[in-house]
Amino acid sequence: MENFPVINLEKLNGDERRATLEMINDACENWGFFELVNHGIPHDLMDTMERLTKEHYKKSMEQRFKEFVASKALEGVQAEITDIDWESTFFLRHLPVSNISEVPDLGDEYRKVMKEFAERLEKLAEDLLDLLCENLGLEKGYLKKAFYGSKGPNFGTKVSNYPPCPKPELIKGLRAHTDAGGIILLFQDDKVSGLQLLKDNQWIDVPPMRHSIVINLGDQLEVITNGKYKSVLHRVITQTDGTRMSIASFYNPGNDAIIYPAPALVEKEAEEYPKFIFDDYMKLYAGLKFQAKEPRFEAMKSMEADVNLGDPIATA
Repeated sequence: MENFPVINLEKLNGDERRATLEMINDACENWGFFELVNHGIPHDLMDTMERLTKEHYKKSMEQRFKEFVASKALEGVQAEITDIDWESTFFLRHLPVSNISEVPDLGDEYRKVMKEFAERLEKLAEDLLDLLCENLGLEKGYLKKAFYGSKGPNFGTKVSNYPPCPKPELIKGLRAHTDAGGIILLFQDDKVSGLQLLKDNQWIDVPPMRHSIVINLGDQLEVITNGKYKSVLHRVITQTDGTRMSIASFYNPGNDAIIYPAPALVEKEAEEYPKFIFDDYMKLYAGLKFQAKEPRFEAMKSMEADVNLGDPIATA
C-alpha cells in the first residue's frame, strides 16, 4: 500500500518548492486527502486547543452522550445500525459572522483560543487554495473569489468526540460520506485513531500524527476543478478504548456563491459538472449526506436547466 501523503509545508520556501507542489497535486488527484506538518500554526496553541476541548467534553458533553446515545443506541441490536452515529458534537460559525460568544457552556479561555485557532486555520485554508490554483494553472486568488459570493465564505468548525464503544462492529462513529463544501482542515487526536478514507475500494487509516493538520477536499472543489480533483468517501470507525477528539473546520463557499467548473479547466475535457448556487446544494445535501454524491450533481444539473445563472467571476 502506498504511504498516506504527508506534506512538509516549510519546503515550499526553498529549492524543494516544485517537488512539494507536485506532492500536493498528486494527493489532490489520487487521495483527496493529505496531512500537513510545519504548517505555521503554533504547537502550543494546538496543545491548548486540545486540552480545552477535552476538558469541555468531560465537563459539558460526556454525561449527555451517555444518557442519550450510549445507553440506548445498542440496546437489543444485532445488525449494524445505519441511521445514527456514535459521536458527541457541537458546531461553531466563524464567517461571515461569528457565533462563538453565543454558544453555551464554553469558558472564556476556550472561546478566546478557538477564535485564534480559527483565524490561523482561515489563513491556512486561503494559502492552500492559492497553492491549488498554482497547481491547476488558475490565476492566484481564483478559488477564493469563486467561494466569495456577496458576503465572503462560510467558515465553521465541528468539534467532535468519539467515545469508546463496547460493540464497534455495530455502529460507526460517523457513517461514510463526502464533504459538501470546499476545503476541510482537521486537527485530530494523535493517539486514538478511527478516521478512514476509501481508496481503490479499500478503507485506509488516516494516521494520527502529533501537531499535524489533515486536509481533505469537498464536493465544491470537485465541481470547480471539473473533476480533476475529487472529494473522497471517508468515515470514522469506533474503538473499544479511548475517546478520539476531532476538530474539523470547513472553509466553504458563501451561501449565494455560484459554483461551476473553472472555464480554464473545461477546454481540455467536456464539462461534466453543473452550475448552481451553493446554498441550493447544501439544502439538497442535508437530506442526502450519507448517499453517493453523483445523484446530487445530477439533481443540480436538472435545477440548472430551469435557472439561468450568469458568470459572477467574469462580472465581479
